Parts: sequence; C-alpha cells; structure tokens
Amino acid sequence: MPGPFTLKPLPWAEDALAPTISARTISFHYHKHHNAYVETLNKLVSGTRYADMPLEQVVRATAAGKDAKEKQIFNNAGQVWNHDFFWRSLTTNGAAPSGKLQDRIERDFGGTQKLLEQLAEAGKTQFGSGWAWLCSQGGKLSVEKTPNAESPMSKGINCLLTIDVWEHAYYLDYQNARPKYLEEVLGKLINWEFAAENLGRESEPVRAAA
Repeated sequence: MPGPFTLKPLPWAEDALAPTISARTISFHYHKHHNAYVETLNKLVSGTRYADMPLEQVVRATAAGKDAKEKQIFNNAGQVWNHDFFWRSLTTNGAAPSGKLQDRIERDFGGTQKLLEQLAEAGKTQFGSGWAWLCSQGGKLSVEKTPNAESPMSKGINCLLTIDVWEHAYYLDYQNARPKYLEEVLGKLINWEFAAENLGRESEPVRAAA
C-alpha cells in the first residue's frame, strides 16, 4: 500500500557488516521487520492528520498515546524512525571518535572504552526488547536505554547513535547471547562520524536520514 512513509535504503550493502552481523540477519531485519513497520504505519495514518507530518513529528505527536490507535501509530512510527537511525549508526570504516565528539567523550565518560562499557551495560540491562542510546542534552553526553519503540528523541533529547537490542537484531547470529552481540557491534561497527554529525545538531531536532 503506497503512503507518505517509505523504507529508506540501507547505507551499505546487506553483507557489508558480516561476520559481525550476517547478511541473513540484515535481510530479515530490514525487509521483514523494518518494512512491516513502514507498511503498518502507512495503513494507520491513512486519512489522518499524521499522513502529512514528517516522521519524527508523528513520533513526538503520538508519544503520549491518548487512545489505542495513537499508541499503534506511535509504536510503528517510533520503530521506523529508530531503525532508520540504527542503520546509520553502523559502519565498517573503523574510524575512532575525533574532534569535538572525542573531547566530549573524554570529559563526560573518561574515554571511549568507558563509554562503550556504559552502552553495553545499557543494552544488556534493558529488560525485554528495546534500545541503547548515546545522547546529548544541555551540552552533556549521556547513555540512555528505552523499551520497545520508545526513544529519547520522542522526548526532545538529541540522539547521537543507537544499538538495537530487540531479539530480531541478533538472534540468528548470537542466539540468546545479547552481551556478545553488543561486544561485537560496539567494538567493530559504530559510526562515530554519524554521531559527530548529530552532536553538531544538538540544538536542533535530529533527523533519521539526510
């Protein structure tokens, strides 16, 4: 069903993150799960005021969930935004944080390794499905975790990067070993350039795609 929201292209080939995240996992995650959120969202917003809103505005407008339909819209819009943001949080270029981002990491966490440890802990301790986030607010970096489709963005907080800890993000490759998945992804695939771009927008709404 056509609609205002689309499944955005991945920023890399489906096999680009292997073996850390296999092409099979990316295929299921992107074409099945992410696409289903897009298709469901388009059905839900058809004929409503949300059909004419940018995606992140839909997320924020429905975050309070006044009724069952608004909650459904939020869940699907949130998952579309979160996934768009997650794909861009991953890369294979291996570049370390630098410049202003690195300075902030040193100041607020005591170094990149300590930040990664906090992100891993947030991901491991998120009960059930959810997300681990690096955020900036009021000039300070922080690590947050959210359940299900929620995100700090929906509360007006600037997000720099995220890691998906829903089971479909890792189960085919790591089974129930979420800590191992987090260790591998955080150690090898973080897109620090994307985080730095988002840090530069910390006084503006963060967009999931350029």
